[in-house]
Amino acid sequence: MINLRSHNIHPKLISAGLTVAMFAINAPANAKSDYVKNYKQLNTLSLSVNAVTAAEGVVIPWAIEPLANGDLLISERSGALFLLPKNTTTLTKVSGLPDIDANGQGGLLDLSLHTDSKQNQWLYFSYSSSEGKESGSNTALMRAELSSDHTQLSDQQLLYKGEHNSTKGQHYGSRIVFDNEGYVYFSIGDRGSRDINPQDLTRDGGKIYRLHEDGNIPSDNPFVKQKDAKHAAWSYGHRNPQGMWFDNQNNILWSHEHGPRGGDELNIIKKGANYGWPLVSYGVNYSGTKFTDLKEKDGMQSPVLHWTPSIAPSDMLYVTSDKYPKLKGKLLLASMKFAFISALELSKGKVIKQYKILDGIGRVRSLAQGSDGFIYLGIDGQGIKRLEPET
Repeated sequence: MINLRSHNIHPKLISAGLTVAMFAINAPANAKSDYVKNYKQLNTLSLSVNAVTAAEGVVIPWAIEPLANGDLLISERSGALFLLPKNTTTLTKVSGLPDIDANGQGGLLDLSLHTDSKQNQWLYFSYSSSEGKESGSNTALMRAELSSDHTQLSDQQLLYKGEHNSTKGQHYGSRIVFDNEGYVYFSIGDRGSRDINPQDLTRDGGKIYRLHEDGNIPSDNPFVKQKDAKHAAWSYGHRNPQGMWFDNQNNILWSHEHGPRGGDELNIIKKGANYGWPLVSYGVNYSGTKFTDLKEKDGMQSPVLHWTPSIAPSDMLYVTSDKYPKLKGKLLLASMKFAFISALELSKGKVIKQYKILDGIGRVRSLAQGSDGFIYLGIDGQGIKRLEPET
């Protein structure tokens, strides 16, 4: 059972849930995927945990970044960065952010502390920026130094800013991860320009990017020898990737992205690969009409797993904590649309099992495992919850 408990709401027990959505498993680049047509047909993984309110006052908690001392940094999409000190429920606003064009799905987005945080306090973050010639905005990646008390940012360094600003308010991406070699990856969605950006290597949008930690472009990026291509691009043909995780043990970059009406995808991201959007998709237009007849195509990477109907996936978290024996070693991702969390069992770059957990928990936007071993959830309209195992 899961207990939804806040400081001013009487504890309420609800079932931990059914199962998870339409999926395809282990599809090679040009192979047709099999899938389950009813996401309620998969296995349940019940948990006995209390969802305790850790902090209120964050409306859309886009990202949670745990710090080594037990503090949490939390991004509010409207453009604020908060510190939640350990053992408190009081949020402190962090100063030093750049100008943020908070509109539609844009605002302050992902957060990622540099992997070598013992030697430096660089905080990397993505946000919608209006810098550039065109009106509107596009996704930017910046790093800034976090003060020792975690309340201030200084020495702002803009590492990348997507060109071709748009006044459209959708599909900014954007998650940030580091690999084993210190490269930083981040995503920019197609910015609502489905038929223009994703398949055009000369334009930002619909791509996952790879940079050195200081923003320089690696010389072995796949498109650096193409004169007019975006040299920072690592993969393309994406719609709106809002979840990424780097598997350090197996050196694999995982990403998931939103489809339209159907066709949410989980992908293994490969150097220079084309993921097909919008030429290939399991989804249809929101009106129900088709925009493509193709679900796979030679030379385009098929998803490892897909969800139809769309579940609206958000953040991703690989669980290593001993506090949750049933979840340890599983990859979690949240369904914002259906208010559950999907737990994926992986083996050698494949999804071998999929479960639905915490059904009814709410519109989970962000996931994190703190230095205390607890899992934290950022839930739209509810703030931050901490999953405490029942004893």
